Amino acid sequence: MAERSFVEEVGKLRLGDGELFSGEGILAVTKALLESGVAYVAGYQGAPISHLMDVLADAQDILTEHGIRFENSASEATAAATLAASVNYPLRGAVTFKATVGTNVASDALANLASGGVLGGALIIVGEDYGEGSSIMQERSHAFAMKSQIWLLDPRPNLPSIVQAVKDGFELSEASSTPVMLQMRIRACHVHGQFIASANRRPAFTVKDALENPTRDVDRIVLPPASFLHEKEKVQQRWPAAIRFIQARKLNEFFSEDAADVGIAVQGGAYNTLIRALGKLGLADVYGESTIPLYVMNVAYPLVDAEFERFCRGKRALLVIEEGQPNFVEQNVASILRTLQSDTVLHGKDVLPMAGEYTTATVLAGVRAFLERYGHVDPQPVEAPTRKVIPVVAVSAGAQAALSPLSPQAPRDDALPVPSLDQTVHARPPGFCTGCPERPIFTAMKLVERELGAHHVSADIGCHLFSILPPFNLGNTTMGYGLGAAGAAALNAPAGKRAIAVMGDGGFWHNGLTSGIANAVFNRSDNLTIIVDNNYTSATGGQDIPSSNARNPTRSTGHEIERAVRGVGVEWVRTIRHTYDLKTMTATLREALTTSAPGPKVLIAQSECMLNRQRREKPKVRKALAAGERVVRERFGVDPDTCTGDHSCIRLSGCPSLSIRPNPDPLRRDPVATVVDSCVGCGLCGEVAHAAVLCPSFYRAQLISNPSGWDRLRQRVRDVVIGWLQRRDAARRAKYAF
Repeated sequence: MAERSFVEEVGKLRLGDGELFSGEGILAVTKALLESGVAYVAGYQGAPISHLMDVLADAQDILTEHGIRFENSASEATAAATLAASVNYPLRGAVTFKATVGTNVASDALANLASGGVLGGALIIVGEDYGEGSSIMQERSHAFAMKSQIWLLDPRPNLPSIVQAVKDGFELSEASSTPVMLQMRIRACHVHGQFIASANRRPAFTVKDALENPTRDVDRIVLPPASFLHEKEKVQQRWPAAIRFIQARKLNEFFSEDAADVGIAVQGGAYNTLIRALGKLGLADVYGESTIPLYVMNVAYPLVDAEFERFCRGKRALLVIEEGQPNFVEQNVASILRTLQSDTVLHGKDVLPMAGEYTTATVLAGVRAFLERYGHVDPQPVEAPTRKVIPVVAVSAGAQAALSPLSPQAPRDDALPVPSLDQTVHARPPGFCTGCPERPIFTAMKLVERELGAHHVSADIGCHLFSILPPFNLGNTTMGYGLGAAGAAALNAPAGKRAIAVMGDGGFWHNGLTSGIANAVFNRSDNLTIIVDNNYTSATGGQDIPSSNARNPTRSTGHEIERAVRGVGVEWVRTIRHTYDLKTMTATLREALTTSAPGPKVLIAQSECMLNRQRREKPKVRKALAAGERVVRERFGVDPDTCTGDHSCIRLSGCPSLSIRPNPDPLRRDPVATVVDSCVGCGLCGEVAHAAVLCPSFYRAQLISNPSGWDRLRQRVRDVVIGWLQRRDAARRAKYAF
């Protein structure tokens, strides 16, 4: 089950020659694959390329019609190794995954693929994100392209350019016998636009053809002496062939080439941002017409010396715009200009930030500094000092009026400065969704920590990584997807405490079973591994995995994690099938950390991802309500008269539906806890209240829509009884009032 339905998008994949395709960038890539005659596609889901995988998973009928093999790979390494089908056969293949974490995992397979070379076109589609919201380390796929000599395409972020890059990528790969990487930034993946579609092509040579006519070429296998000859072939044959193809097809673009004596060389993926910045300087219009010469590198690697020589001829200075660090392109350009003995002065990250996403504001500042230096924009005027206003909280209402900026007595430069937002607004760290079944796992860990003290916790990639942030503050390290248990491998020695490792079910099947669990068995580890089993790879959009309970018509599911764990030799295994049972979670966790049983301990904590569950249940509820059927929903609440204001329920849960409100008792100043309408009725907050030995202020209520006659009768009886008790209590209080 993916995070949304792609029925409409799947329909767009059938568009024929001359029809208009409208949609997102990553969906345009999917259509371009079909138009290119791709024979097989594989990959591992992850933002921002998940939609490519999800759409193809829903388009099995179209793929079958065209003889295309599609796989949801077990990992990025599996996906990259799938491209081996293009080594000996004229099969066009494509794989996709999130960079650079996926490229890291796939690097061994990619290196071998690039060394031996390919016969059929091999395209690697990677999704990159340099923004502050990125959940991964800020590295570049460019390094892998350079290391293994894989050509890197970085097209302008509009649908026609992206689609053409897919088609050019296959042809470039075949022309140079080299795999090609297509880089898609998050904005390019989600940019909306249109392009004129072409007819889908059935592969000229299919996977079935390859199986029926097996061939082999020992020179393509990475073994000596062939492995040394591969390096000579890369430099003497493949590289020149790629350069010839890039120049002949004009994959890189020149705009306003002779309009000025300075120029800007920009990666294709940053073109839109640059045009927006030039527009704000009055040097480009909304159609991209620029008064500054632009060289757009839709091929980020390899660079073409002759094209730089052409573009820099007669120019005093060149600005190179590339996102991320190190500045690979700038260094390469510096080498080219040096070799050419060019007088053109090179600028790049001396006027632009070394790292991070290049937003419009960032590029605008750098381009302005560059153009000011060479007299192509007027120097930015120095702004007058901004009037500083005393914060409202510091003065009375009368004084506030007297100090209004419109008042002649208003303070100027000698007034108190207004503090910045980061000083006045609390940070809001990312956290678990409302009702997330992973929250009680970490609540139990905090409760056990009170008894047994702090433990070293090796974290993993996935939703459960949010446990390192408030309110749980658990987790010492994270080393990669499925590497939670491996991250605790060194911390395995006789001691008073055991290390704890956490990994998700997605990470477990990705590589955690071998690198973590089997490794722990082999090395007689005494540590505890907690496997969070919520039925899906939830962090990537809710795709099915081998242990999912969902019935998937095209995948084999229902394979229990416990059986796999026992299969590699773990003897101490416990499975909790309802993580919201906090007492059981806490007791089992305590047992795992104190048992004298030898060998690795594995605790499997199961409950379905609440987000996916709500995606499935809410449409059913809406349908039932529309049909007038009786619907019962559970909600939790807090009795403000009983709540002590301790707020341990919030500190040990952190659920977004838990908040605070003013205390209704005028004699008590502490705010009380409250449950807002986003509650999904998981019950953890009430469990926390009791497990933490707090006041019994939580109550559970049933919200009944379209109640039956029996429901109405019961409510009337309750109202009568409760009303009588309330009146009796009020009379008793009045009797003793004085």
